[in-house]
Amino acid sequence: MARLVPPSLVGYRAAWLRTDVLAGVTLAAVAIPECMGYSSIAHVPIVAGLYSIILPALAFAILGSSKLMVVGADSATAALLASGIAGLGIAGLAPDSQQWLAWAGLIALVTAGMLGVAWLLRLGFLGDFLSTAVLVGFLAGTGITVLTGQVPDMLGIEGSEGSLVDRWWQILRHLGDIDPWSLGFAVATLAIMVGARRFAPKLPAAIIVVVGSIVLVSVLGWSDDLAVVGALDGGLPPLGLPDGLGWAEVPKAATVAIGCAIVILAQSAATARGFAQRHGDVADVNRDIFGLTGANALAGVSGTFVVNGSPTKTQILEEQRARTQVANITMAGVTLLVVVFLDSALANLPHAVLSSIVFLVAVNLIDVHALKRIWQVRRIEFGIAIVTAVVVIAFGVQTGIITAMGVSLLEIIRRQYRPERFVVGVSDHGRNRRYQPAEPGLQSLPGLIVFRYDADLFYANASRFADDVSALVRQAPDPLRWLVLDCTVIGDVDYSASTVLSNLIKFVHSRNAHFVLAGVDPELSAALRSDGVLADLNPDHVYPTVGAAVRAFEEAFPEALGS
Repeated sequence: MARLVPPSLVGYRAAWLRTDVLAGVTLAAVAIPECMGYSSIAHVPIVAGLYSIILPALAFAILGSSKLMVVGADSATAALLASGIAGLGIAGLAPDSQQWLAWAGLIALVTAGMLGVAWLLRLGFLGDFLSTAVLVGFLAGTGITVLTGQVPDMLGIEGSEGSLVDRWWQILRHLGDIDPWSLGFAVATLAIMVGARRFAPKLPAAIIVVVGSIVLVSVLGWSDDLAVVGALDGGLPPLGLPDGLGWAEVPKAATVAIGCAIVILAQSAATARGFAQRHGDVADVNRDIFGLTGANALAGVSGTFVVNGSPTKTQILEEQRARTQVANITMAGVTLLVVVFLDSALANLPHAVLSSIVFLVAVNLIDVHALKRIWQVRRIEFGIAIVTAVVVIAFGVQTGIITAMGVSLLEIIRRQYRPERFVVGVSDHGRNRRYQPAEPGLQSLPGLIVFRYDADLFYANASRFADDVSALVRQAPDPLRWLVLDCTVIGDVDYSASTVLSNLIKFVHSRNAHFVLAGVDPELSAALRSDGVLADLNPDHVYPTVGAAVRAFEEAFPEALGS
């Protein structure tokens, strides 16, 4: 029987039920209006966003491992989906149509297939290739793009497609056509939600605004005076494959799905790990990928679109002291009641209110605090974040995610090609060390250079490594006797690098100095032995630690201590 219990519910206690249910109801109050907003971002019927937190959320609760992570519609994947479908170039494919929704469903199914492959091959690490800086930039660019798209509905004016500049120019041109009803509802929505966030952060402001605006429009008969969302055609989630699409359309869908899968892997893994660590749990990322596979598969056959792990909604559960996925099951149940019994009431929700909610969601995607921290800690990563954001804004979300992946990989290559390099100053027989950026003319002790290289050696960086060492040797202040290579961080040396390393050893020996290795782990030792590198060294000149090598040097050359 224990095997039939979902991983996220193992060890469940009856005492947790009340807290989990209340947390789930609170989450539903926030998630329902947000997911309606995400529908507008994805250009699918509004009810599709609500469906994303019913069956997909249940699938993850049963199949996934994370005890808290909320799975449903997400702003980043919704924007990526909309940009991707628009870029398919299919004649007659219009936003907010049933055909558009069918493509969204097919993309969710293909995304599920990709996530399934990632689960089988244990490829969850692929999400790690989107660095925090890249994700911050990607989300900032997405936020600016999304909020721009909401402004026309907030003002009650005609919007336009095209570049960000074109869309803002269209807004400026039609400022004289602003609808006062839409503007009034938008201002009220922003004021209530921003005010609640500042003075009553636990208040479900979004649901209050949604319910309040629907009541006002319905009671006062204002539905003819401003744009409302109209009939939702709710009911139970429709089960079945996307209409009118088959295997022939899968390759096109895959061009969008791959970006969605990468974002899901990165964001969901970070969310699951972060919240698990806060509670002393261990995140099973691969099992969560399995859960996300099931969630997206169900999304594709239940009238909705790609779903993802949501850090903001998960944060709400943590604040409400939820313990398990029972909270998400409760959210799904509440949402099901809404789409079955209250769908007609939602028809009078003003577009201006919905767009204002999405506008604030988009603003939250622009993490100014994170950008400041990145600027303070590492300027080059700040540049990467800005470049990613600009690409998303200028060329679209889909191009942005591809660029983000490319930039992340280039940063990895750059770090391996130009890692940190130090000349290690030593004192107290090697017990005390100071790390100085490697510059010709530095030495550790008279006649001794301890060189630390913070990367594996491979074909791309081996020559640069040799040039750095050669420059240190040639310009040593005192005649060099020992060159100690600190291998603490060097985990591997490929064939090309081993050839360069052998030549470098010969160069050092040609200058009547010894080439010494320190901190060599067993795997590196085996690789150097098989490549023939160790044959070029005195066996006594391989030490377990830098301290041991320094003490051996001091014993061999005691005069160095008095210099």
